Amino acid sequence: MDAGDMGEEISRLEVHIEELAKGVERCRKTILIAKIAIAAGGILMVALVLGAIKFSPVALISAMAAAIGGIVVFGSNASTAKQTMANMKAAEALRTELIGRIDLRVVEAAKRGLSVIHRS
Repeated sequence: MDAGDMGEEISRLEVHIEELAKGVERCRKTILIAKIAIAAGGILMVALVLGAIKFSPVALISAMAAAIGGIVVFGSNASTAKQTMANMKAAEALRTELIGRIDLRVVEAAKRGLSVIHRS
């Protein structure tokens, strides 16, 4: 693979890594919402049992649905986030490896005293 092909592959990997990072962020937001649903369902069930809220079958079923649904969504998104992070780390490792394969050398810019990296 020549430097141009590696550069294109590195660019594709960087786009893929950004997409994975966005996916992880969506999972984190969903996990937060799931935690809120679990807490709300739990609090509502406790309030119903203690009599702080007038007992209603609809309220009890809603509280149980919120708690159980939150647990399911939490678990699903936690495992998805974990898998996505693993994929992201693998893509970053491949990107690092490809960058390491490119033969870079420092070229001095005589007029300004600047260092410029040049692919050879």
